[in-house]
Amino acid sequence: MSGVKALALVAGVLILAFGLLFAGQGAGLIMWPASSFMLKQGSWVLYGAIVALAGAGLIWWARR
Repeated sequence: MSGVKALALVAGVLILAFGLLFAGQGAGLIMWPASSFMLKQGSWVLYGAIVALAGAGLIWWARR
């Protein structure tokens, strides 16, 4: 695996994790941190899903 693809893989995992966090907070499944403005805000479910898909796409590209 080249250095660029290894870096893309790490970035993809982080982006996927952040997307899932955003979606979880928006859905009210993850209520941490308590001061987050994303808690139980339905629009963040969509934004998080889009970010998570971008991370998954980056992981897919890095592993092919």
